[in-house]
Amino acid sequence: MKENLFYWGPFIDRGIGTKKAIFNSALSINKYSKKFNSTIINAIGEWDEEEENDLIKYINFENKIYEKLPKFSFLKSRISFIIIFFKCFWKLKKILTEKKPKYLVVHLMTSVPFILFLIFNFKTKLLFRVSGRPKLNFLRSLLWKISNKNISIVFCNTSDQRNELILRKIFPENKVKVLYDPVYSIKEVLNQRISGPMDENFKKNNIIMVGRLTKQKNFEIFIKASEQLYKEGLLKFNTFIFGSGEDKEKLEELIKKHNLEKNIFLMGSKKNIHKYYSLSKIFILTSLWEDPGFVLIEAALNDLLIISSDCKNGPKEIIKGENGGILFKNNNIQDLRDKIISFLNLSEIETKKKKIFSKKNIKKYSLFRHFKLLESYII
Repeated sequence: MKENLFYWGPFIDRGIGTKKAIFNSALSINKYSKKFNSTIINAIGEWDEEEENDLIKYINFENKIYEKLPKFSFLKSRISFIIIFFKCFWKLKKILTEKKPKYLVVHLMTSVPFILFLIFNFKTKLLFRVSGRPKLNFLRSLLWKISNKNISIVFCNTSDQRNELILRKIFPENKVKVLYDPVYSIKEVLNQRISGPMDENFKKNNIIMVGRLTKQKNFEIFIKASEQLYKEGLLKFNTFIFGSGEDKEKLEELIKKHNLEKNIFLMGSKKNIHKYYSLSKIFILTSLWEDPGFVLIEAALNDLLIISSDCKNGPKEIIKGENGGILFKNNNIQDLRDKIISFLNLSEIETKKKKIFSKKNIKKYSLFRHFKLLESYII
């Protein structure tokens, strides 16, 4: 009989990469494992709009509050987390007591399971997945430290993230492992390339940027850096930015301010994003931080030349400096401008070498590789 593995990670923004990480990890277990079944806990209705998949199972807490929760600011998100805590605390205890899963994989809202495990005894083992780049303030660091005794393994997205966590001395080194995110399956990529209509405003062989329209993604630096290049005629590629978020109006005003309405276009979110990747020429990432940066992996998978900020922690590990793309200094307008010019001067042979390198380097982010690594840690 297979043992159960539950996923816990309530989110208040469906555009975050962690959602995809949870879904694909659960999918990889149910698709490949002969020892485990996986189930996602639908805590607040955050998974209600997910398309049906025969391989994914959910446990529903019947808290239909996702759409009503305040979002898109630090204060609002804190209010939402408090609501989620009280709505889910006893329901999660009941599930763990009755279902007794072998493992609970914790991604987000760690306070709920961590405090439960401090108060009650469960047969379930905790697997803690560090998502993104968490701000380790006093309270969070304290909770993690006192929860250490209940956590079997701590998973990090990258080697850099693991090293940072070890330096913090919150968890013992032998407990902290690197588990690469399950970003893609070839079947999904191929299906997206042929599915759905193409936005009539999109033009092929141009620059593509993908991500939530938030401060973290830092799209405004590209708008400022590209103004001079467009005006001088050096940059002949239009730019299409895919994503949604609270900074949409701010970016629209910035594009208008710099007279770039004919060059830079906000396209909104697309479910068939790989179709747009595959028809583009260059991918640019301007993020202030990433861990690891799903869009970098997707871009490399679709044979795009990558220009990326050297932010922590993903880009350096994915494209390995100049071998798999072009890195510019984080949040540095002039260096981004210079690196775009460097790209324009690349030969076809140099460009091809970078694409091949980055594509080879992302094999570890497939669903199957993720499953094999995860199962090797827990069996």
